[in-house]
Amino acid sequence: MPVLVMKFGGTSVADLARIRNAAEKVKREVEQGYDVIVVVSAMSGKTNELVGWVEQTSPLFDAREYDAVVSSGENVTAGLMALTLQEMDVPARSWQGWQVPLKTTSAHSAARIEAIPRDNIDQKFAEGMKVAVVAGFQGISSEGRITTLGRGGSDTTAVAFAAAFDAVRCDIYTDVDGVYTTDPRIEDKARKLDRIAFEEMLELASLGAKVLQTRSVELAMRYKVKLRVLSSFEDTDENSGTLVCDEEDIVEQNVVSGVAYSRDEAKMTLISVADRPGIAAAIFGPLAKAGVNVDMIVQNISEEGRTDMTFSCPVNQVARAREAMNKTKDAGEVNFRELVADTDVAKVSVVGIGMRSHAGVASTMFDALAAEGINIRVITTSEIKISVLIDRKYMELAVQALHDAFKLENAG
Repeated sequence: MPVLVMKFGGTSVADLARIRNAAEKVKREVEQGYDVIVVVSAMSGKTNELVGWVEQTSPLFDAREYDAVVSSGENVTAGLMALTLQEMDVPARSWQGWQVPLKTTSAHSAARIEAIPRDNIDQKFAEGMKVAVVAGFQGISSEGRITTLGRGGSDTTAVAFAAAFDAVRCDIYTDVDGVYTTDPRIEDKARKLDRIAFEEMLELASLGAKVLQTRSVELAMRYKVKLRVLSSFEDTDENSGTLVCDEEDIVEQNVVSGVAYSRDEAKMTLISVADRPGIAAAIFGPLAKAGVNVDMIVQNISEEGRTDMTFSCPVNQVARAREAMNKTKDAGEVNFRELVADTDVAKVSVVGIGMRSHAGVASTMFDALAAEGINIRVITTSEIKISVLIDRKYMELAVQALHDAFKLENAG
């Protein structure tokens, strides 16, 4: 039988009624002739509760025991989903990561998938099992310890199973009915997209769109796994949701497909840095080692051998960045006069594969922001993305202005 992967997030399995609702969707796919692999998250709020318990018990916790505890939420959901399907006369059983086994690296709480052998699940399918309910977010290391994949790891689990089992598609059920041109909470004219390219979805996910986890989109793009994002709370059919697919599978490409934003950004500037070969490595190497996620980088014109270096990072990493830079200064590796942090900025981006073949996108974007009196602090571009850093108080206005400027209310 062809294999279909279905993933249900925490809000989709938040209680027994919602688990039953999800199970009914699974049963319909079984009746359509599929063998189904269902990947489940922990019930909504459960992972946070488990993390809290670990931190209260042991502030300097053993990461191996942390994984043992926080992975248990998915085990509960998987068992309940399998029981619910059995009550519906659908042959199903639950699988924890170690039972598959889903093999991972030993980086606890941030493990990466190394292999998913098919033998055990294929054998059960051959024996009449119709649904394998897999606990997402977890695997097993070569040392035989439970590992977890990091927040959002159930999306990655689902895509990895779809790749390993040559699934016809991977359906991601969530609390929204697809991928929108921007956040409907900010722009009421936002439209649901029927299709979006992997590269566009990857950019949107990395820029702040919360629909899919970035690693899952990377994996889907690498293995050509068709993803479909759809709501678990609505009746769905084969045309529901948004299909994330190859660029070649999109007949008519929008110049811009979406506007993304990230509210919690900071702009940091090293003032009067020596302008010499290797200075960028001396700055950004220690930041990387300190776990600072640097995004936008701008270097000013050098005067008298000195320059200013500006970069953006998440607000919650400012203290870490400051500490790393002060250490390099104290060690005599980087000499700067001052480190200035502005924690009241936001990043707004436009994304679209159509940018490759259309001129004037940057001009349209900057004109729209200028018309609203919004000053641009930093600009960065890629082949299919333009991002700007602006004052946070103008973020929603900027999103609305850009949505209008690129006529995204007509997208679909």
